[in-house]
Amino acid sequence: MSKKDKLKIGVVYSTDDSFEYQFDGPEEAKTLDPQKQRLHVCLDTKHRAGKKVTAIEGFIGTEEDLELLCKTLKTKVGTGGSAKDGIIIIQGDMVAKVKDILQSLNYKIK
Repeated sequence: MSKKDKLKIGVVYSTDDSFEYQFDGPEEAKTLDPQKQRLHVCLDTKHRAGKKVTAIEGFIGTEEDLELLCKTLKTKVGTGGSAKDGIIIIQGDMVAKVKDILQSLNYKIK
């Protein structure tokens, strides 16, 4: 166990010889199969100074899998983007391209 993990649970040092660290943190959600996922793809301009971005919402899974899907989309579309808080953002108006790519990856599109 690393020092950072110990600090996260609030215990820095204990003099009790029988003390064991216990983690009651939330379990990370497992990633659903692409056939079971229903993603919502839309064009968004909110809080972006008029710039258009393609937003993909509704992904259920781990952050690593979200980042992997984001990287795949950015590579195939050829633009930049990011993934955080369960939302993938692709720069530009790429709704049609993103929908085609996601359907080829067996995701259901809303």
